[in-house]
Amino acid sequence: MTPNQDSSLDTHIGAAPDTISRLRQLAESQDDGPVLMLNINRYTPAAGYPDGSAYAEYMHWLEHAVSADGGAVLWRTPVNDQIIGCAHDEADEILAVWYPSHAAFLALRQADGADKMFAGRATCVAHATILALPGDRDPLQPQA
Repeated sequence: MTPNQDSSLDTHIGAAPDTISRLRQLAESQDDGPVLMLNINRYTPAAGYPDGSAYAEYMHWLEHAVSADGGAVLWRTPVNDQIIGCAHDEADEILAVWYPSHAAFLALRQADGADKMFAGRATCVAHATILALPGDRDPLQPQA
C-alpha cells in the first residue's frame, strides 16, 4: 500500500470527521468564543522549509486566509530539538493561530485565498497536529 492509499494518512494533515462535528456543535452554541489553534507541523522536502519558495507561498496564503475572517497568526517558531517522543512525532515548526470563534475557524475553507492556502498545505505539510486551546487568555502567562 502506498502512502496515498493509506486512509490513516488523512488524519495526519486533515481533521477527523468526529472532531469537526464537535467543533460545529460548539460553533453553533452559546459557548462559542475565541480559540487558539496550536499547529505542530512537519514539512515535506518539497516545502523547502524554512527558506523554500513553496513554504513562503504557503505561509503567505495561510496568513491571508486566516486574517480574512478576523484571525491572526500570532507567532511561528522553529523546533530546535525533540526531547520526548518517537520519530513519528518530529516537527519542524509550531504556529499559534488565533480565531475570534470556532465558527471563524470552520469558515476558513471558504475564506479568500483558502484554495491557494490548502493547495500549499497539501504540498508542504507532511504531518500536522493541531490542538485547540482557549483563545481568550494569554497561554504564555501563569494562570492565577
